[in-house]
Amino acid sequence: MNIVVCVKQVPDTATERKLRSDDKTLDRDAADGVINELCEYAVEEALRLKEAHGGEATVTVLTMGPDKAADTIRKALAMGADKAVHLVDDALHGSDALGTSYALAQTLKKIGFDLVVLGSESTDARTGVLAAMLAERLGVPQLTFANKVEVDGGAITIQRVTDYGYDRVEASLPAVVSVVEKINEPRYPSFKGIMAAKKKPVEKLGVADADIDVSKVGLAGSWSEVADFAVAPPRAAGTIVKDEGDGGVKTADFLASKKFV
Repeated sequence: MNIVVCVKQVPDTATERKLRSDDKTLDRDAADGVINELCEYAVEEALRLKEAHGGEATVTVLTMGPDKAADTIRKALAMGADKAVHLVDDALHGSDALGTSYALAQTLKKIGFDLVVLGSESTDARTGVLAAMLAERLGVPQLTFANKVEVDGGAITIQRVTDYGYDRVEASLPAVVSVVEKINEPRYPSFKGIMAAKKKPVEKLGVADADIDVSKVGLAGSWSEVADFAVAPPRAAGTIVKDEGDGGVKTADFLASKKFV
């Protein structure tokens, strides 16, 4: 079984994130890049599926991003993934969710897969739509928001998290699965794993290698854009309401002025 895990490098949420003034895209040099937290759960689940099948499966990490995204690849390889594919090309800069799903789908068609695993969303964009878009482009079933995944032969079954509990969803492979953070506890890379990651193969692909139409990616090929943005003003001092018997009225008036009530 060929399992491909899509991972993404995102700005560290503990640091200040900024947009670039020239093209209004995320300034990835303004903050430290780290592996998206929910991608770690996807990597862990792929490794557990491999172990459950006696190690007969292969786990490939796929990422799309600039050269610095190689650090994210190494983290996933150190956790135990077998190999990686890095889609890197300046033409991809500024791609929205639609463009990203197209580029990744083209790459997945090239490298082949039985199962694609993703985190349910990324901490920078938080669109939560990539799994569905990938499944549609690849023409395979989508099983999203899984907190449990089981593969038996050519069949896959998940528990899909819902507002009322969960649904049991079944499909046949190949398929695309997105997982939630409660599905497992990602392992820490061991020293042995970190050293082994340095020797694992990482294939770099450009848009031409993956048969990607450049008119469908990048800023020019995106269907959505940031029209304008402004830096949030410094937090102002709070309003103090002195209760002189009418504190409740003053508080209600203040909330009404802010359109909270």
